Amino acid sequence: MEFVTLNNGVKMPMLGYGVYQVDPVECERCVLDAIEVGYRSIDTAQAYNNEEGVGEAITKCGVKRDELFITSKIWISNGGYEKAKASIDESLKKLKTDYIDLMLIHQPFNDYYGSYRAMEEAYKAGKLRAIGVSNFYPDRLIDICQFVDVVPAVNQVETHAFQQQQKAHEIMEKYGVKHESWEPFAEGRKDYFTNPVLTEIGKKYGKSSAQTALRFLIQSDVIVIPKTTHKERMIGNLNVFDFMLTDDDMKAIRALDEESSAFFSHYDPSTVEFLTSLGK
Repeated sequence: MEFVTLNNGVKMPMLGYGVYQVDPVECERCVLDAIEVGYRSIDTAQAYNNEEGVGEAITKCGVKRDELFITSKIWISNGGYEKAKASIDESLKKLKTDYIDLMLIHQPFNDYYGSYRAMEEAYKAGKLRAIGVSNFYPDRLIDICQFVDVVPAVNQVETHAFQQQQKAHEIMEKYGVKHESWEPFAEGRKDYFTNPVLTEIGKKYGKSSAQTALRFLIQSDVIVIPKTTHKERMIGNLNVFDFMLTDDDMKAIRALDEESSAFFSHYDPSTVEFLTSLGK
């Protein structure tokens, strides 16, 4: 496993296991499988409704708590200082832990400044080892970096071969914020797993297109949290640290960048209306 050092000195695995859309009933089993095969970073969120499953797994897995890196996120409905503060304590309870390694603001909506103040307070109290944001485009990331006491350690945004966020990455680097990807496989959209560029490059190393895509992001200094409910695929996704892409490989994959979302834009009014409606 490779690690990245966050801006406060905390070390975070470059590759973790994400539980977005993992059924709460299956979550405990999936996380136990992930930890068994070697994952030490687990990414969940209040909105996923499966923090309890993650909590059960990390108490039963047999791995020491300080060897695990747990991420969760504050949902829009918990926006604002008071609600966010209470939700952090609720997440701690559901996760059955005294601290969360990384807490993010899930979406840049509602009173996220109030939420961030609650995270800063919890961070200073030792309840959170690092804090950050998710889905903050460059304008909002710059804004929050300029006016908070604790600069976000991470910004988790849609990032994959077809939406590489190269310009956003430059802004994150400027402010000392680590770039983390959600949906590194774009949920298989745009024929991701059969893409000829990813497939042909992978063949040179005896790797799949998925493994090649993950390796590309890792070599681009992007943290990844691929999700699967299948143990064999968990193993495959983890097996990306025994090869290196060449400069030509990286250049070929960079050329796949369409610089647009495979899902939605946070600048689209209809998207904003939909997401904010979920927070009421």
